[in-house]
Amino acid sequence: MTTITNTTDNHYTLKRLLTKPWRAGIVAVLTAMVLGNPANAQDRTLTLDEAIKLGVENSKTLKYSQSKIDRAVTQYNQAKDQALPTGSASFMYSRAQIPANRLDLGPDASFTLPKSANANLGIVSVEEVIYGGGRLRYAKESTDLLIQVAKLDADKDKEQIALNVVNAYYNLYKVLQSKRVVEQNLKAIDQQIHQAQRFFDQGLVTRNDVLRFQLQRSNVELNGIELESNRKVINYSLDILLGLPESTQVNIDQITSNSLQVAPLANYLDTALADRQELRTIDLRTRVAETNIKNVQANKLPTLAATAGLYYVNASANPFPNGGKFITPLTAGLALNWNFGSLWSNKNKVAEARVQREQTVIEKGITVDNVKNEVNQNYQNYLTAVNKIQLLETSIAQATENNRILTSKYANSTASATDRADAETLLYQAQINLELAKADAVLAYYNLLKATGKLTK
Repeated sequence: MTTITNTTDNHYTLKRLLTKPWRAGIVAVLTAMVLGNPANAQDRTLTLDEAIKLGVENSKTLKYSQSKIDRAVTQYNQAKDQALPTGSASFMYSRAQIPANRLDLGPDASFTLPKSANANLGIVSVEEVIYGGGRLRYAKESTDLLIQVAKLDADKDKEQIALNVVNAYYNLYKVLQSKRVVEQNLKAIDQQIHQAQRFFDQGLVTRNDVLRFQLQRSNVELNGIELESNRKVINYSLDILLGLPESTQVNIDQITSNSLQVAPLANYLDTALADRQELRTIDLRTRVAETNIKNVQANKLPTLAATAGLYYVNASANPFPNGGKFITPLTAGLALNWNFGSLWSNKNKVAEARVQREQTVIEKGITVDNVKNEVNQNYQNYLTAVNKIQLLETSIAQATENNRILTSKYANSTASATDRADAETLLYQAQINLELAKADAVLAYYNLLKATGKLTK
């Protein structure tokens, strides 16, 4: 009642202001500012494909997945860099003071050293591994496989993001459709209240009949309030998920479940076993484990490297070359290194690597069972939802006919207000259940696609 009074006062004040020409312009501007865009909200109608595209483009999870791919690529490049020659350069200057500089080794074997001496030593060396037991090759193979694993993980994250968008999209659709049914039923109840009030005025029905329909309207209104609250929560979450401004009011494009056809269950099981990212990832990790076994075994093999070196030796205080004061030996050779202790110290490392490979094989068996169960569950959920739609369509036809009969009986005073209201409530509930079942059928279908790894393909 307070709201109505305030609104009336506002309308009166606005009317009085408009009678003064010099204030009309100000009022028009203020009205546009207040009413034109009250909360900077904007409506946006989206198809499911558009919503999925936005969700994928703006997903922080996928951006993180891409960073993992980039990291795996850099690790692969580091593995390739290990095959490049290594080189080093160093320069050292030292000065020696020799307080006791005379050696007396006998009458003919005495000599005296200088009181001080300088030394400049420069070294440049290059080494290229010719044979390293296959370690470099195995390192590149492992990191290349890890790049593929990171890409499959990103694909899996993309599928999950798409499914999250689908769920949010259809949850919003459920609420919006339910609100539409509520609005339709409120209009029907209002007509019924008007008719009941007219009958009451004519003395054909009691006051309780009018109150019964008013109570029914209150219950429907309460349901509408709860639906609006749910709509705001789901809409806000969807805005965040799609990267839209948080004030955006998302409208759902019309959907249909009639065109969704499913193949036999065996087809989906075969597709899932061939394309599910988790299974392909485990296959790659098994290959990584096998490569790791070879890499550990390579530790028992010797390594062969080619080396080259340049030395600069200068005994003067001046580090720069001066004729007759320095020498520059050049060296080249082969270096063979074999840590034969690995023959008996490496066996447990090999055993650990083999256990890791066996774990991936067992993990795949567990994942295959989980994938099969997931596919079957979503397949059965879809069939159940389709059957519900067919049953509810029949129920609506029955509820509509029942509502028509009781409407006629009530108009002829052969049915009570309670019977009339109950018939309308049954029709109202059947209508909402049908809309929910349609949305559940589409959700089950997309969950089935996700279970086969084909949601975004």
